[in-house]
Amino acid sequence: MPVRRVSAVVASLVLAATAAVTATAATAATAGTVSRPARSVPVTSLLPVRYVALGDSYSAGTGAGRYTAAGRSCERSASAFPQLWASRHHPASFVSVACAGATTASVRATQLSALSARTTLVTITVGGNDVGFTDVMETCVLELTSNCDHAVAGAESSMKKRLPGQLNRTLQAIHTRAPLARIVVLGYPDLYDLAQSPNCLGIGTAKRTVLNQGAAVLDQVLAAAAARHFDQYVDVRRAFAGHEICDGRSYLNALTYPLDSSYHPNAAGQKDGYLPAFTAAEP
Repeated sequence: MPVRRVSAVVASLVLAATAAVTATAATAATAGTVSRPARSVPVTSLLPVRYVALGDSYSAGTGAGRYTAAGRSCERSASAFPQLWASRHHPASFVSVACAGATTASVRATQLSALSARTTLVTITVGGNDVGFTDVMETCVLELTSNCDHAVAGAESSMKKRLPGQLNRTLQAIHTRAPLARIVVLGYPDLYDLAQSPNCLGIGTAKRTVLNQGAAVLDQVLAAAAARHFDQYVDVRRAFAGHEICDGRSYLNALTYPLDSSYHPNAAGQKDGYLPAFTAAEP
């Protein structure tokens, strides 16, 4: 088939897919539903990869060092998995607007302008800050086990009651701004290897156990939200297994100075944890 004919076919497919997705989005919005049609992988695979990374500190690379001059205020690292993936795969365009401290609301307010109808790939980590990740960690590190249990229980309640709606609004907004994009929601790792906990200095096994349980609930809520929108969820816990805090070669920082880097993936966690989990999820 002549090159011009191929180009014309691709263009017509893209236009048709865009129209179908837009029409479905309008119908869904009118009906008040959050469900979406499955993304058209064959059409998207014909397009140049235009990648936008959204989300919080786990996508920004807080704790991995090598913060870029442009992204220093967001603790955006050159060692973060989105930058590493882009440097290996050479997409047609790439931008990361992920920022430390981001919530679902701040993603919608400040990050979605990076998206367009030409965007074909979006990654996001979000939800931890919505349920008070920093406050929970401070309580568990500094206070009694009973206070830690209470803090995690409060976060889990927020995960189940409020976070699903916040995730719905965020994913719906991403679909609206980037109707042809493949959207990948990445979860959070367990912080601790409980098998090594008895011989590991720090906050103690009881607190570590409840923190891991809270992370598991958060991952379940994220996976369910992705499924509701026909998006892809990536569970990173297997990639981090054997490399949590208390392991010899941990992919995660424990308590550090500066404190902002605490309990975040280090450079190895971005490179050998998040990056291969994301790469393995490619269609």
